[in-house]
Parts: sequence; structure tokens; C-alpha cells
Amino acid sequence: MKTLTTATLLAAAGVFGLSGCASTGSLTPQYVPPSTYQNYDCQALSQEYVRVNRYVDATRNEQSTLSTSGVGVGVSAGRWGISPNISFGVGKSNDTKSRDAKLSRLYGERDAIIQSARIQRCSFANGIKIYGE
Repeated sequence: MKTLTTATLLAAAGVFGLSGCASTGSLTPQYVPPSTYQNYDCQALSQEYVRVNRYVDATRNEQSTLSTSGVGVGVSAGRWGISPNISFGVGKSNDTKSRDAKLSRLYGERDAIIQSARIQRCSFANGIKIYGE
């Protein structure tokens, strides 16, 4: 009985440990030329930067990037006796491909705004890093 309780606790800890490691990965920004924003002054660039950041935050919160494809619970017999067996499938949902593409484009726009602001020596761009820095 003590072995079954220990095995159950270890299985539960494993499930919580694996679910905590799930991540969306890193997205590479699409290239947007800084010349797109060359006619903007520093105030307009600052406003555009805030607007794009709002879109980034809203897009990140649209939906979860994980989907559960199945959960299985069973009992297995092995070298150390009988123990519970829990298996589950977690994968990336197909719905997040469009969300990731949108985020990649927004990250590219944000980088282009910062590059254009640096060219014009706008003060709000000081200390803001772009992809690859």
C-alpha cells in the first residue's frame, strides 16, 4: 500500500512538473523596412510604438497555445511491482499558427519603428532593444 501511495505522488508530481515546462517558444520577427516609418516624426513614432505594443499584448492573450489531445490512466506491472500509469498528449494547436504569424509581423513592425526612431534620434527609443541585440 505504501508503494502505491508513493507511486501516485510521484506520478502527480510528474504531471505538474511537465505542465509547468510548456512554452510557446521564440518567434522571429518578420522583416519590415525602417523606411516604412521615415516620414513619421518622433511623436508619431512614439504613438505608433504604443499602438503596436497594445496589439502585441492583445494578440498574446487571444488563446492558449496548448491543446490536449488525450489523457490516459492505467495500472502497470513492472520490476518494482504494480504502479499507476498516467499518460497524456499535449501539442500545439493548429489555431495558433495564424496567431504566431500575426505576432511575428507585429514584432517586425515594432523593430522597424525603433530603428526609424533611432535614425531620427528620438528619446523614447533609448534603451529599447530590438530582435538580435
